[in-house]
Amino acid sequence: MSGLGRLLIFAGLALVGIGLLVTWGPRLPFLGQLGRLPGDLRIERPGFRLYVPVTTSILVSIGLTLLLRAFGKK
Repeated sequence: MSGLGRLLIFAGLALVGIGLLVTWGPRLPFLGQLGRLPGDLRIERPGFRLYVPVTTSILVSIGLTLLLRAFGKK
């Protein structure tokens, strides 16, 4: 059961962190630009919108990889 407890604690902390980023993220200079970076594809036509955040996805993936490697088991 200790594994389940750790998982629930981690999930709760992750939700708190996501909530803080959603609340205060746009005010931060480096997080306010996510979603509007060069390399993010945006196509808008009448009645049609397509948005593919390529660069943002790469940066988020790198950030999560570094975070998980820093706090992961060794």
